[in-house]
Amino acid sequence: MRYEQTRAAMGTEFTIVAYGDDEACLESAVNRAFDLIQQLGRRWSNRLPQSELSDVNRRAARQPVSVPDDLFELLETSLRYSRQTGGAFDVTVGPLVAAWGFFQGTGRIPAPPELAEARARSGWRKLRLDPAARTVSFATPGMQLDLGGIGKGYALDRAGSLLRQSDITRALLTAGASSILALGPPPGANGWSVEIRDPVDRKKSAARWNLSGSSLSTSANYEKFFRTGDRLYGHVMDPRTGYPTQGTLSVSVVAATATESDALSTAAFVMGRQGTLRYLQSHPGIRVFLCSESGCEWLGGR
Repeated sequence: MRYEQTRAAMGTEFTIVAYGDDEACLESAVNRAFDLIQQLGRRWSNRLPQSELSDVNRRAARQPVSVPDDLFELLETSLRYSRQTGGAFDVTVGPLVAAWGFFQGTGRIPAPPELAEARARSGWRKLRLDPAARTVSFATPGMQLDLGGIGKGYALDRAGSLLRQSDITRALLTAGASSILALGPPPGANGWSVEIRDPVDRKKSAARWNLSGSSLSTSANYEKFFRTGDRLYGHVMDPRTGYPTQGTLSVSVVAATATESDALSTAAFVMGRQGTLRYLQSHPGIRVFLCSESGCEWLGGR
């Protein structure tokens, strides 16, 4: 029996398709999964003043802020990806995104003093975590955490775990065009056929991947961008320079978890082809489909 439901959360639409023998059990489990996703979205929004994340952003420069275990562990995971990617992935990128106007949805080129100030208020090395006290603090006033590059993937992983606890092992969970998590395949198939869009002509498919027991996430500049003259500025920031990443059009990453694929699609977008190839040398289980101005290609994997 097939059951499908879609709900809005985290600024996009999540969809869950699940198979099982009992429709009532399917509906109940999927409802609980969506309730969890929406709860995480409310807790970790940097646009809701009352959210946990907004509270951390307000107070962590003045004093250590105690946070729940799941948020602390996600921030620990985020810092691990920052170290592994040389800062290409960075959850402290909030001030840069704001300076470039992407929080307002339009985009603009900041004046040099404004950009310099935003760079001074960001940087993963300025995020301090105390594992014993489970607290978060900032080394510099004005820092702002932004979980947009990892939060949707984490939410999919949590929802997938909840479905498995309900003995649902055949399901596909999607977070808009950002991330996809596949549990077991649908009946009669060996996986879920997932389409990767062409970043130039979005009506076309650039590649397909058969997904089962793994996740695929995509980062691209076609979702949010603005143009000045003949130059396009996308919303994916290079935290190391303070400027939007140039040259990469889209990156899709296949990994074991949606948390990992979500974070690494952002990092690979920033690192570009050569940086991604260096990363993949020590992470052979990751597959990357990278599209640049010179074309698209698969990288990594065994």
